[in-house]
Amino acid sequence: MVSVASQSKGCRVSKVDLAIQNQLHRTGFAPAARRNLRVSLCLSLIGADVLALLVGLMVGLHIAQAGSVSEGVWTSFLGGVLVYLAIAFQNQAFNPKVLTSATASVRQAILSLAATMLIFLLAVFSLKVTGQLPRLALSTGILASAVLAVSQRVLICHLVRRTWGNSLRAELVIVDGGPVPDAYRGSAVIDAGSSALRSDIDDPYMLNRLAMVLRHYDRVIISCAPDRKTEWAQVLKGANIQGEIVVPELSELGPLAIQQLSGVATVVVSRGPLNLANRAKKRALDIALTVPVLIALAPLMILVAIAIRLDSPGPVFFRQERMGRGNRIFHIYKFRSMRVESADASGNRSARRDDDRITRVGRLIRKTSIDELPQLLNVLLGEMSLVGPRPHALGSLAGDELFWRVDRQYWHRHALKPGITGLAQVRGFRGATEHRRDILNRLEADLEYMQGWSLLRDISILGRTLAVLVHRNAY
Repeated sequence: MVSVASQSKGCRVSKVDLAIQNQLHRTGFAPAARRNLRVSLCLSLIGADVLALLVGLMVGLHIAQAGSVSEGVWTSFLGGVLVYLAIAFQNQAFNPKVLTSATASVRQAILSLAATMLIFLLAVFSLKVTGQLPRLALSTGILASAVLAVSQRVLICHLVRRTWGNSLRAELVIVDGGPVPDAYRGSAVIDAGSSALRSDIDDPYMLNRLAMVLRHYDRVIISCAPDRKTEWAQVLKGANIQGEIVVPELSELGPLAIQQLSGVATVVVSRGPLNLANRAKKRALDIALTVPVLIALAPLMILVAIAIRLDSPGPVFFRQERMGRGNRIFHIYKFRSMRVESADASGNRSARRDDDRITRVGRLIRKTSIDELPQLLNVLLGEMSLVGPRPHALGSLAGDELFWRVDRQYWHRHALKPGITGLAQVRGFRGATEHRRDILNRLEADLEYMQGWSLLRDISILGRTLAVLVHRNAY
């Protein structure tokens, strides 16, 4: 067995080291600035759409010579704008991809506008304000809004492509013994050898170091030796990023499942499991539930903290390194349930039913899952979600084997934020991992959850969690 504590202690870094920063500086790339540019352009697109709707209505009123307009019409218009923004956001009409594709931008805007107009007209008729707004003004206003929305989106796409090219994504090339075509010149490039980067899936701290490099990029391309492609693919699948591996020999075959980087073929091996809209929904659910729950449970948490201090010496909270989204390491918070002198920081030893390390208060709060409540702070900080794969200690063992050595797909589960609860937990996969099957059951459930994510499924898992707070495997 290899102890995690002995692996690459020099790689315990929270920031990209100086050698990598110098390489990226020489390329002249600023991925954070490019990401900020995309956000600014998307916000500009939202503002332009709202302006198009407003000007379109004003044009309709002017042509129809409607004169003054009642407050009910303006209220309906404001409601229509909000509905349009919600539908357009859901339809990916403000996705950064539409900034460089006029066809996609116009299509999504028209579909969103059509759905909004249908809802708007139904609302106008139901509120009986049609008499306050002439039909000519309404029809010409809708037509003018559509024309303006299409025109401004085509213009924005033209200006963006002319100024910044066909892609606004921040792209990084990591060279690990593979070919370096001339086409890569001008891209952000890191030499893995000189930067001491390795595709070592047996070293969580190296994965964390890679994660800190990748966090500002949207796409990473690996150019490596053939014998390292499989390992790089495993690393990328849990990195929450579009990851690709250069396979020049595929260019002649012309397969469909490839991408291009300046004419050089790359194989797509990973993508983040949730798009921007779904990530926003999941985060909104987390915030909407976490804040009121924290306020409601504050008295209970204070009482538990006092009980822990009175029961045994030591801190109230237990902090431990766990692997989070994109293979980035974070510190999880729990109420301390074990004696300080016998706590297992690396997690090599799972808690058992007759574990003598657990305190009297600790046994009660573990049995009722109260010890997990401080993780709500991790959710507020954005390190965790209410629902997701449970984050494991770096030294966790299934029998006498590290989790990630039981099945290499283990790293894939880190493409999502870890959760306080998850599909595996509501199915009863909790407690000590004494056998390989114990972790395989959890891994299968986590991968199933990632592949079939939906907001309703998250709500369902939260509801089912209430029924298993007290569980026979919780000790």
